[in-house]
Amino acid sequence: MSHVPVLLHEALEGLDIQENDTVLDGTLGSAGHAKEICRRLGADGTLIGIDQDAEAVAIGQEVLHGTKASVHLAVENFRNVDRVLDQFGIRCIDKALFDLGVSSRQLEDSGRGFTFQKNEPLLMTLKTDPHVMHDLTAGEVVNHFEGGTLLTLIRNYGEERYAKRIVSGILRARTDKPIETTDELVRIIEESVPVRYRHSKIHPATRTFQALRMTVNEELEALSEMLEKTWERLKANGRMAIISFHSIEDRAVKNFFREKWRAGEAAWLTKKPIVPGEEERRDNPRSRSAKLRIIQKVGMA
Repeated sequence: MSHVPVLLHEALEGLDIQENDTVLDGTLGSAGHAKEICRRLGADGTLIGIDQDAEAVAIGQEVLHGTKASVHLAVENFRNVDRVLDQFGIRCIDKALFDLGVSSRQLEDSGRGFTFQKNEPLLMTLKTDPHVMHDLTAGEVVNHFEGGTLLTLIRNYGEERYAKRIVSGILRARTDKPIETTDELVRIIEESVPVRYRHSKIHPATRTFQALRMTVNEELEALSEMLEKTWERLKANGRMAIISFHSIEDRAVKNFFREKWRAGEAAWLTKKPIVPGEEERRDNPRSRSAKLRIIQKVGMA
């Protein structure tokens, strides 16, 4: 399945990319946003692309080959954006874009258990470079975390109303044998929730899978580090655009932007988040929950 970049026009227009800008794409993915960024950059422009998925970076190298701008790509978690910029000898950036969604390729083709629609091992690790593989997996979380911790994670990260029932089901199942595949976990969830919930608009496993993926990849912790470090490297009048896909991430972004605005360090460019239009939601259903927020740094760099 081909990857369709979400809110592409709105994000790039909001960033107001100039030909000589230094632009960070902190979530390279399949390079959909990066490709359009490079079209707006001239020979004096620079793109830095980061993704912790080595396959994404390899795809990006192919997609961006031959561009006029200088292109630097790195396999790294965006929480280490400062390390990447130092690696390429870049002190400050003009613009930064982050698309916090899991790519279509990872959902459909990774084989790591991100989707409940395929029977795969319970991994959910976003990293693929063997030198930086994450130690924790979703299987380890469901099989070894104590019940109280599981309940907190699924309630807080998944915002799952039936978290207590689901955790009880997990604890019962794992006493018989380890939970090893997505199919096994989906069956446990479906058997744990009320019948009416199994037939709701959103699949009953959606929120639990989200909570596990966020836990395994420390997504909120990484997001917090990324926001602070990127802001520190952003030039005066530089812009940061972030596309989030669920309320927990969006809340973290909104709160960070508000803090900078209240401190007089930033100007809101989107007082309310930009969301996909009807046509984009129809053509790309995965965009339906996307929210774009953009902020501009003011004062001294």
